Amino acid sequence: MRANEPAHLIPYTIAVAHQKGGVGKTTTALTVGACLAEQHVHTLLIDLDPSLNLTNGVGLSSKFVNETLAEVLLAEAPLGSAIRSTTFENLDILPSGPGMLSLSHQLHARPTYEMLLDRLIAQPRMSMYEVILIDCPPMLDALTVLALSATDLVIIPTQCEYYALQALESMFRMIRMIRAKNNPKLRYRLLVTMFDRRGKFHARVLQLLREQYSNALLKATIGFDTRVRESQMAGVPLTVFAPKCRAAEHYRSLSRELQFYIQKKRMEPASAGG
Repeated sequence: MRANEPAHLIPYTIAVAHQKGGVGKTTTALTVGACLAEQHVHTLLIDLDPSLNLTNGVGLSSKFVNETLAEVLLAEAPLGSAIRSTTFENLDILPSGPGMLSLSHQLHARPTYEMLLDRLIAQPRMSMYEVILIDCPPMLDALTVLALSATDLVIIPTQCEYYALQALESMFRMIRMIRAKNNPKLRYRLLVTMFDRRGKFHARVLQLLREQYSNALLKATIGFDTRVRESQMAGVPLTVFAPKCRAAEHYRSLSRELQFYIQKKRMEPASAGG
């Protein structure tokens, strides 16, 4: 950026990632986005998962989406034409689509592909958003590298189950790699999802997490709630579908906790590099 050019704000970017499926990544990205939107925070969702679950979660069918994140990253479509408004105030989406299926392979052929999303988020068009939430695929591939290289904070949803905890070390290795190569400021936080308070096992595992990851564990805990699945079938964010249900309130607590990180970023001076 030249000295006489006005600075523009770069949104606070949160990725939701875990190599294990079924831990609540998409639900977390969508519901936190909806919570922030209802708090009048202008929010953009980015669907980086070829399954299109986040895109469908805001009621957007791929049949009506011609330009997606894949086309934008491959310079086949402008950013402005791919971003779609949703029916929910303060909440937009950069959708996924069929082109995402081959995007990971295509990216490997491009030099410094890891920084494509970072450069996209730094565009002046993105300064209209205060927060960007990225839903990552359930694998540690080029798409997840792309997301973490552009992210301020990665939320790692995890259940209090053996296999989910075993997969954490792979996530930590990738985070260390991204910090060393592309994004030294990357931070991470663990989020307990689908927590079952009825038995003792989840409580014991949660206590272990608190002991082992005390500085990295988010205070908010998302309890198990059948309304989550019902909202997914309806293609409506949980906070709209069942605004007073237990999990919706838990996600509101999480979004308030995340506001600490968002406000801290706002207080930082604008980047001279744009």
